[in-house]
Amino acid sequence: MTIEIKVPDLPESVADATIATWHKKPGDLVARDEVLVDIETDKVVLEVPAPEAGVLGDILQSEGATVLSRQLIAMLKPAPVAGEETKEKPVEAVADDAADGLSPSVRRLVAEHDIDVAKLTGTGKGGRVTKEDVEAFIKGGNKPAAAPVAAAAPAAPVAPLAGRTEKRVPMTRLRKRIAERLLEAKNTTAMLTTFNEINMAPIMKLRKQYGEIFEKKHGIKLGFMSFYVKAVVESLKRYPEVNAALDGDDIVYHNYFDVSIAVSTPRGLVTPVLRDCDNMSLADIEKAIKDLAGKGRDGKLTVDELTGGNFTITNGGVFGSLMSTPIINPPQSAILGMHKIQDRPMAVDGKVEILPMMYLALSYDHRIIDGRESVGFLVSIKELLEDPTRLLLDV
Repeated sequence: MTIEIKVPDLPESVADATIATWHKKPGDLVARDEVLVDIETDKVVLEVPAPEAGVLGDILQSEGATVLSRQLIAMLKPAPVAGEETKEKPVEAVADDAADGLSPSVRRLVAEHDIDVAKLTGTGKGGRVTKEDVEAFIKGGNKPAAAPVAAAAPAAPVAPLAGRTEKRVPMTRLRKRIAERLLEAKNTTAMLTTFNEINMAPIMKLRKQYGEIFEKKHGIKLGFMSFYVKAVVESLKRYPEVNAALDGDDIVYHNYFDVSIAVSTPRGLVTPVLRDCDNMSLADIEKAIKDLAGKGRDGKLTVDELTGGNFTITNGGVFGSLMSTPIINPPQSAILGMHKIQDRPMAVDGKVEILPMMYLALSYDHRIIDGRESVGFLVSIKELLEDPTRLLLDV
């Protein structure tokens, strides 16, 4: 009995998806729960496993095709029971011993056109027969492909621009979605950016003093991001407009603190959400960020983990950025950009000192946040980070 392979149920906010990668080809043996295909949505990549062991049959939707929820995309033939003869001989099963070592696609092509493998001349690595060899054999009226010429003819004169090539690759659904949201933010918000700078010496001293003890107790390193999140949450409490969002003609003030953390992945930038950050300790925040970052790199983030968020933190400093103007993540009203910590000469009490300084950038929607709130919010973060004791004393 043939098993149907269908697209999984897509989240409510996702209308359709794209076939990203087939990990198996028709005729390949697959084990139970082995991933057959990756299906890419606007937010996450869904893996479709084999419900049973068997042989993959026809693929009905190739890579790049747009598919809907529960749409049929392939057929799977169950594996024959031991000792039982199969009624139908798989196309790729070629009796000739010469077919050993051929890829499934080559074996299938050979079987379909009833070609004697011994007559084929392989031009692949180690004399291996490739799909192109078989196609050339078929086009040539079942004549063997010409053997490679021992000495190549003299090359024609090279044109001045010869050797310059281009590669055209379609945008992934995630990259398209990122582009749409960035344009939406630029076109629909009155976005401004304000800057400040922070002396990071106090936090660096704190990490050096307690970092080892912190790691032994909590099993994770004490990083900078937990301090950033704590300072942001405290500042959001002081300036609720920054934690609000526009909904038509209404301003929605959020009484909870869900912070999106920008994470760079091989597929593009994603912003998983840390929920109820006001109830999390520094250790909880560090563990949650590590977990979300790992899921992001492996493409394991769920739609739930990418949905929501009242405010975003992005840290371009990990890539060496000294200053930038981050773009708001709609429908949020503001985003905080952290940057590279760099030693710079600073004036302190009339003297020049070398201090580890970092620029802060707050991009905000001027329709809902005025200059007073934006600058006050950024100054609040600066004060909290330059004197971390304030985070403990709530002052």
